[in-house]
Amino acid sequence: MLITSPVVIGRARELGLLGAGLAAAQRGEGRAVFLLGEAGIGKSRLAAECAYRAVADGTVVLRGRAGSSGAPVPFRPITEALLALFRIGGPPQDPALAPYRPALAALVPEWRGTAGPEVTPSLTETAEAFLRLLAAVGRGPAGRRPAGCLLIVEDLHDADAETLAVVDHLVDNLAGLPVQLVATLRSGAGPAAELAHAAGARRAADLAELRPLAPAEVRALAESCLAAPVGGLPETVTARLVRDCGGNPFVVEELLSGMVAAGVIRQDGQQGWQVGGDLGIEVPTTVVRSVAQRAARLDPAARELLYAAAVLGRRFALPVLQLVTGLDDRSLLIHLRAGIDAQLISPGGPVADWYEFRHALTTDALLAALLPVERAAIARRAAEAVEQAHPGLPGEWRHLVAVLRQTAGDTAAAGLLFAEAGRGALAGGAVSSAVSLLERAHGLIAPDDGPEGPGPDGGPAVGSVGERPAAPEDATAVLESLVFALVETGRLDRALALAETVPVGGPGALDDARTAALHTRLAWAAVSAGRPADAAAQVALVRALLTRFDGSAHTPALDVVEAHLVLTAAPAEGAAADRTAEAQRLARRAAEQAERAGLPEVACQAWQLLAMLERRHGFDRADACLERILALAVQESLPTWQVDALLRLGVNEFMRSGSSAQLERAHRAALGLGALGLMHTAEATLAMQAVLRGEYRAAGELTDRCLEATAGLRNVDHHQFVLLTRAAVAAHQGRRPEMERELDRFRRWDGDRSLQLPLAYGNCRAVCALLEEDRDRALTELEHARLWEEQNPTVFYLNGRYGLRPLLRALAGLADPAEHTAAAADPAAGLLWNRQFERLAHAVHEGRAGRHDAAALAVEEAVTAGRPFLMARHLGLRLVSEAALADGWGDPVRWLRTAEEYFHGAAVPAVANACRHLLRRAGASVPQRRTGADRVPAELRRQGLTVREHEVLLLVAQRLGNQEIAARLHISPRTVEKHVASLLTKTGRPHRTALSDFAAAATAGPAGLPSPPRLVR
Repeated sequence: MLITSPVVIGRARELGLLGAGLAAAQRGEGRAVFLLGEAGIGKSRLAAECAYRAVADGTVVLRGRAGSSGAPVPFRPITEALLALFRIGGPPQDPALAPYRPALAALVPEWRGTAGPEVTPSLTETAEAFLRLLAAVGRGPAGRRPAGCLLIVEDLHDADAETLAVVDHLVDNLAGLPVQLVATLRSGAGPAAELAHAAGARRAADLAELRPLAPAEVRALAESCLAAPVGGLPETVTARLVRDCGGNPFVVEELLSGMVAAGVIRQDGQQGWQVGGDLGIEVPTTVVRSVAQRAARLDPAARELLYAAAVLGRRFALPVLQLVTGLDDRSLLIHLRAGIDAQLISPGGPVADWYEFRHALTTDALLAALLPVERAAIARRAAEAVEQAHPGLPGEWRHLVAVLRQTAGDTAAAGLLFAEAGRGALAGGAVSSAVSLLERAHGLIAPDDGPEGPGPDGGPAVGSVGERPAAPEDATAVLESLVFALVETGRLDRALALAETVPVGGPGALDDARTAALHTRLAWAAVSAGRPADAAAQVALVRALLTRFDGSAHTPALDVVEAHLVLTAAPAEGAAADRTAEAQRLARRAAEQAERAGLPEVACQAWQLLAMLERRHGFDRADACLERILALAVQESLPTWQVDALLRLGVNEFMRSGSSAQLERAHRAALGLGALGLMHTAEATLAMQAVLRGEYRAAGELTDRCLEATAGLRNVDHHQFVLLTRAAVAAHQGRRPEMERELDRFRRWDGDRSLQLPLAYGNCRAVCALLEEDRDRALTELEHARLWEEQNPTVFYLNGRYGLRPLLRALAGLADPAEHTAAAADPAAGLLWNRQFERLAHAVHEGRAGRHDAAALAVEEAVTAGRPFLMARHLGLRLVSEAALADGWGDPVRWLRTAEEYFHGAAVPAVANACRHLLRRAGASVPQRRTGADRVPAELRRQGLTVREHEVLLLVAQRLGNQEIAARLHISPRTVEKHVASLLTKTGRPHRTALSDFAAAATAGPAGLPSPPRLVR
């Protein structure tokens, strides 16, 4: 008889923490809780109590346990949790989950086959998809009160690397979602414990380290187990429990069970519980004895079943156990029921046909009763049975047999099986598990380890005498696969170090072709990681190898690497144009040779780089490269490359025509494919296009949608672009503080080293300065962008160099017609955004030369080109009107009225005031404007600030003097002085410095961007 307590003792704080987490999840305030402690301390009991309370409250509970067989199966506890839920109610039908179904298909079999073309999602995409799924489960069906979702992951210390990565992602993104995560794990060193402590240190999760029960709590637990009243147990019994159980609840229950079963303590109807024998039972041996005694009471066949199950691990599949024991269905179920009745095995579980021992210590106790040779024999018999029943060992069978072979001492066979499993995991995108499996295989069959290698727990293998070591070529193949897997996980240093140990001659040496492929992959990884020196070293090694054999199949990938190396070279190593031309030559050669060699993905890489580089010669040529990618992707069934090409074609279409139709189609394709990275890239690009069109609300909604997702997916380039787009939303409305905040966030994401940096200068800060009527500052920012582009090859062409900068230089008299002609000759000047400004610059030069009809015609061409760009078109009219008034050509009054109407409605007072000032100078009537009070913050309105005073306050925040403010607002310095005096009175500030501090605090924004760097690495 096994005695357990019906209530949880001594865990009030932990129960309170879990209860508060459930309540918070139901309010949509998700949180993670890690329960840490030694085996038997009560982690699973607390998780079970939390699940019971959650079910009672109507919360959806998902529960999974990591395997303890030693074979890391990717996403095992997550899949287990989902299968348990979906088996009952099916997957949620929330339409918002549609983009994430392809990423979830690897976890949820019910969704396989409905996700469109097969793609391998990245680990972060899978994690984000799982997060969205949990949120949908927690929200529940539309129209019902959200009940929340509880995810329990037990034995996290045994989890695979992919599960740990998903849990880490969940921890950082649960806030604001109706989801609570509860994970149990053992204390001590290990990846899971490091994850938990790191999450606790950054206050992203709550940690509960379960302490041993205090003496009073041990007494209370024992009394609860035996249903005794308080003080109803003999003092000698409780003293023994306190002294020998170490406050471990499982050991307390096991020891009590042993005492009762042995008759050491018994219940007397009159006097309650009494001592009836010797209490001197050894602990922790008592746990082993208790399990052994219960097993001994079973018949021999049932005991053999328990021992076989223990060798399979704490959790075991019933079909496998039947294969090992050879029992028929009836006998198997009879003996299994006997183990359940003895309370050694827990019936059922979240996955059908899977059972588990009541506790990890139960498994350990059964294994302790076996001699090493007995364990090896059972493991060998089990491995042979599974191999016979499942030829080829598909799926998890390979993992299981690898562990069994290692337990049996067949280290070479085990190592090869682990290697096959690792290669399968790598092909399936589970790169972290692949590394773990291949590392294990390498440790088992590496020549230095000898014929035995390590055992399943890191010690010597049992029963390995006489086993043949792996062949040298097998050991090298495992090492080769491990290097490739390490590259995929970004562990480049380890990969480079191991690559140096690959045999270059003698038994097991790779041939030249495989060696070249290995080092080419390392070169690509190095250049992608921004390590040009390492990349160059690998390229040199491969080039030397290519002299020894026909390397035509390897040259294309090497050329792509070298093209990127040329682009990222320091300015001292060649002018930007020269480096771009060389990169273009290498990329084109790579594309052509890759197609001839039947290497479609390498060809796509090369054509993608070419498409960016060809822009400098014209976007038709860039489109031709992208169309080639599209054709290859369709021909070779590469759906991700197909969507990528469609997306880039959509970007080019917008730049030439102002239409987003093609990009919207690409976005829908990415949505259907479930390519989350491409989907968010399309959304961010659509947002930037909306900014240029003056559709700021739509742009804001799009960036809100993908800001958190791109950060969560850790896609730095995409997230940087989203932040720049958000900065542009603010900049194109003249909202400097908001723009500066977003640019500061961009810098924190390593923006100073980004290829997108010119956008911050030319498309954000220069435009914002123009909306503040500060042309000098705008020219300075445009000069920053130009200098950067002079020193670094660029793929962005809307940063002002070919449109806005020529216009401002023409207005300032800094450029002559020859300079303008040179700028206008560049293909980038023909892009609509640039063309509207280039035509205006041409109009300024023509008007200044007295060719008034030509100037007016150029303005008409500018208006036509700028039709898609609402704000920019009106800004251009405001700018060119000043020159038209000065030189007496065109229709500046009409242009100014149009611009003033727009900027007044857009709440850009500096430009609207400038338009009114120019109208007055032209002798035209000026509309009176009394609106805008709603744009004054409520607190300032309560202090009585007018619209004009608020405009002055915004400029006081920039520490501008009265003359500068007057110039910005086109009013007299005397009027500014009166407004400042009124502001001092209304805000209660004693002097102007204090008013400036107050204004700066009210409109605070972080420091601006630094001077442009000389080199992007």
